[in-house]
Amino acid sequence: MSRYKFTSVRQEEVPRRGTLIYPYIPENAEDIYVISTVGDRLDILASNYYGDSSMWWVIASANPLLKRDTLTVPPGLQVRVPYSKQEVIKKITQENNQR
Repeated sequence: MSRYKFTSVRQEEVPRRGTLIYPYIPENAEDIYVISTVGDRLDILASNYYGDSSMWWVIASANPLLKRDTLTVPPGLQVRVPYSKQEVIKKITQENNQR
């Protein structure tokens, strides 16, 4: 699922693309925390935990200390993987539909 799926904006019946607003993803008791190792990447983590590598942006959004210019995660870093991918999708859809 592409994060750009949530960027469509309709105005005067003309489809166009807008800027995606990422929601705040609060911590949850069911979130998964992993310590990264050499070679870890956000897309690989998303594939392992969500079964979909294109959901890497969910993990990136939940971890504001990660660099935004790469999918690579530095080794030894604690990374939060939000448990409910459906909740995150629901929040991002609501946030971007309210504009």
